[in-house]
Amino acid sequence: MIPISDTIPIRNKPIIIYWLIGINIAIFLWQLQLEFSGELGYFINTWGLVPDQITTAITNAIYFNPAAWVVVFWRSASCFLAMFLHGSFSQILGNLLFLWVFGKTVENLIGHRLFLGLYLSGGIITAITQIILAPSLTIPLIGANGAIAAILGAYVFKFPRKKIYTIFPLLILYIPVEMPAYFYLMWWFIQQFFYGIGSLHIPPSGVNPLSLGHWAQLLGLLIGGGIMAFHQSSRM
Repeated sequence: MIPISDTIPIRNKPIIIYWLIGINIAIFLWQLQLEFSGELGYFINTWGLVPDQITTAITNAIYFNPAAWVVVFWRSASCFLAMFLHGSFSQILGNLLFLWVFGKTVENLIGHRLFLGLYLSGGIITAITQIILAPSLTIPLIGANGAIAAILGAYVFKFPRKKIYTIFPLLILYIPVEMPAYFYLMWWFIQQFFYGIGSLHIPPSGVNPLSLGHWAQLLGLLIGGGIMAFHQSSRM
C-alpha cells in the first residue's frame, strides 16, 4: 500500500521538505560508499544513537568525573544526528515517501519554521524516550521514524478523514484507491516491521540497527497532534 498524494492544494513550496529529502538522500549515498569501503560500522556506532553510551557517560559524569559532562554533550548530539541516518533502502524510501505525502500539506499549513520544529522535536524527543525505555541497549538506533510519526500525527489530527490517493501493488497490477488519513496511523506501525528489507550490513552485530522502541513512536504521534492543536488555538 503506497500513499501517493492527498487532495489538498498547496499554495507555497515545501522548502523545508525539499531540504530534508536532499540531506537524507545525500547522507544515505554516503553510507553506501562507507559500506563498500568497510567503514560503515564505525560511522554508525559513532554517530548513531546508542543508549548505553549515553547512560554510561551520564553515570561517569555524576559519580566519578564531572569533566565527563563534555562526553555526555557529545554523545547526546546523536539524538539529533541519528534521525538523518538510515539502515535500509526500505526505511529511507518509506520515510521520505511519508514525509512528502503528508509533510507538504502540514508545512503549507503551519509554516516553514514551525514545521522544522515539529520534525526535529518529534525525532529528538522520540530518541530520548528510547534511551529511557532501553538505557543499556548497545545497538545503534537510527532513522527519522520519530520525526515522520510526528508529521503523521499532525496531519491526522487536522485531517483525519481526508482522502489519500493510494496504490495497492498486486503482482504486476497497481490498483488506485482512496484511503482515509487515519488509516495510515495503523499502516505506519505495520510498515516499521518491514524496514529490514534491503538493510545495510552494519558490524559488529550484523543486526539491522533499526529502532527497537516502536512504541516510543506513539509519542511522536502525540507530539505532532499537540503542535497542530497549539497552532490551531493560537490562530483563533
